[in-house]
Amino acid sequence: MQRKIVRFINGVVSAAEALILIVIMLYAVYALWDNQHVYNRASNVQSELLAFKPAEEEEAGPSFDELQTLNPDVCAWVTMEGTRIDFPVVQGSNNFEYLSLDVYGKFSLAGSIYLDSRNGRDFGDAYSLLHGHHLDQGRMFGDLDLYKQRDFFDEHTTGTLMTPEGSYALEVMAYLLVRSTDDVIFAPQHWREDASELLAYVQEHAVYTHEEVLARAAAMSSEDAAMLCLATCSTEYTDARTIILCLMTANGQEVSP
Repeated sequence: MQRKIVRFINGVVSAAEALILIVIMLYAVYALWDNQHVYNRASNVQSELLAFKPAEEEEAGPSFDELQTLNPDVCAWVTMEGTRIDFPVVQGSNNFEYLSLDVYGKFSLAGSIYLDSRNGRDFGDAYSLLHGHHLDQGRMFGDLDLYKQRDFFDEHTTGTLMTPEGSYALEVMAYLLVRSTDDVIFAPQHWREDASELLAYVQEHAVYTHEEVLARAAAMSSEDAAMLCLATCSTEYTDARTIILCLMTANGQEVSP
């Protein structure tokens, strides 16, 4: 009798272990499917929105009016040379709104590329900050990782920011690795009028820089100098953030050598 009880208990334990293994396997399969779904959704949204990418002024094509019909929170479009970064930019009422909403306003773990809520919507501040999730396969701001390679950083130095008011040429100035609590990089409200102190911080803490671009930015007056920061999560440590800082020059504005 005792042996039967022991065999029964062993059988129950074995069945429980098998059930737990099945649940773990099913969860792993679901997690893989869910991750792929997130990536596919992000790619599909980007592909759809590319049809609404505003054209340069002199070209015929979509306008910001069409894009803002989809979502009035759209305030710009950012593109970085040599990457898959080619997205509309939104601005919410706070910095949490578009963490899990796509440009259509639908729930999405990939979120959107969004302008910090403390910045002016017209990119008139001396320093504007863009946030985006870091996804695998270079999706959203995942391709900011490319700038960690010195060769890529040296060879891919340009981008474009288009706004309803006009477009800006972007020149990559620096790559930094900072903590999410960094009170210089993540405090755009301090640099609305003059970002000269921020430039000094970048010069001191950057991993890589383009010295000639930094020097040009430093030589500009506070009224003319404007910078754009692209920020995303990084894997070096728990709260690491990858930062790419660009000089913004209004297209049509003369650029000093």
